[in-house]
Amino acid sequence: MGIFSVFSSKKQKEDLDKGLEKTRQNVFSKISKAVVGKSKVDDEVLDNLEEALVTSDVGVQTTLKIIERIEERVSKDKYLGTEELNAILREEIEKLLEENNTGDGEDFVLPEDKKPYVILVVGVNGVGKTTTIGKLAYNFKRVGKSVILGAADTFRAAAVDQITIWAERAGVPLVSQGMNADPASVAYDTLKSALAQDADVVIIDTAGRLHNKINLMNELAKINRVLQKLMPDAPHEVLLVLDASTGQNAIEQAKQFIAATEVNALALTKLDGTAKGGVVIGISDQFKIPVKYIGVGEKIEDLQVFNRTEFVETLFSGM
Repeated sequence: MGIFSVFSSKKQKEDLDKGLEKTRQNVFSKISKAVVGKSKVDDEVLDNLEEALVTSDVGVQTTLKIIERIEERVSKDKYLGTEELNAILREEIEKLLEENNTGDGEDFVLPEDKKPYVILVVGVNGVGKTTTIGKLAYNFKRVGKSVILGAADTFRAAAVDQITIWAERAGVPLVSQGMNADPASVAYDTLKSALAQDADVVIIDTAGRLHNKINLMNELAKINRVLQKLMPDAPHEVLLVLDASTGQNAIEQAKQFIAATEVNALALTKLDGTAKGGVVIGISDQFKIPVKYIGVGEKIEDLQVFNRTEFVETLFSGM
């Protein structure tokens, strides 16, 4: 590993520590209260821990799964001190993320057999979808990949303007037909341009409205069909962007989009501004879809490939 790589990795860890500060303080205080005055893990401690996890936006289903696993270990070991609880909790959360293939990706690495690699980005307005696209483009370019963006969210003029700005910031080309253009036509032209230029990555923005699921499904299905005329296995990734600061509302949004299209990757934004980072654990577990990227700040470099080990270490540091 070169000096730059070491520096980059260290900075990413520092950014993650800073980005998860509010969540760490929230989870730490609640888990500390769950075990205060106790010398061993008993039913009361487990009840308190369950409440702490649920109110940290881990979610009811996932919390019950974690508690059940801890109960099994308590039963097996007969006696378990509260000082061991944090270590066991860390282990079980990391196992849960591993089971759902969350957090095992490398730094913006692409499959060698898919070129261009086509990413279709979905999500409601306001979650940081277009910002995430700009940051993705920047990071892929940073590791030497050629990127083309497609402005297929033509429902709002502001969306086209916003992705134009982010394309300029990232220093990558953008295919756009303006507001009210046919989104599928924009997607087709974007991939056609990428094939002609032998680009490595195509990232296509889509409309973020949810008021009519049927229209959303039809629009995304049409985009998929036209992409497959040029590349039969496209899109390779349907990336759903969710705002972590909305907590359990992010889970409801995920349900809607997963019903509308074949989402196979998640990005959680705005982790730096919320104490609800526990939602990362719940979303990964509930939908069995890997959290691939996390946003930990507003700057263009503040998007990270999610690493479960670093996430759990950071979440529990100081406990």
